[in-house]
Amino acid sequence: MTDESNGKARFYNPPNLLKQKVGSGGLGKDILEKAQRLLEENKIDFKPIAYTYMDALHAGLELAYNPPANVRKEKLLEGLLNPIMQLKANGGMFHYSLVSRISDRMIIFLENLATPDKDAQEIIQAYYTTITAILQSNLKGDGGKEGENLYLAICEACDRYCRKHR
Repeated sequence: MTDESNGKARFYNPPNLLKQKVGSGGLGKDILEKAQRLLEENKIDFKPIAYTYMDALHAGLELAYNPPANVRKEKLLEGLLNPIMQLKANGGMFHYSLVSRISDRMIIFLENLATPDKDAQEIIQAYYTTITAILQSNLKGDGGKEGENLYLAICEACDRYCRKHR
């Protein structure tokens, strides 16, 4: 709107109704510190949770290996992506950062995949075997040198696939 007396525009700031309802300011330092302590001192066993997601991934792999004629490719990828996303999201919270790191790499791989062909299925099977080994070995944290080798092996497999199929 223009102010007729001097020709300059006047700006009106409407009330921010959402901010009025929710408030502002974020979380207090004490709440953040308490949440961080809970994450660091977490004693919940991640393995039963992880195996639930691994079972879902196994079912997704079975579907990818033997897809019914009427199933869409997006559905096949969804059955693979969802459990891997859960493993990524929960791994770090339960002191399995290597699981999160490797899962993150698999998510990137799957997001760029048109369809889970036989070569891709082998990589996903290798991921499944790797995560199972990490859980059975109780390889927490980043896994040290062994963890780095596992991560690099998955990365190299994904890179080989991309070079071959692009």
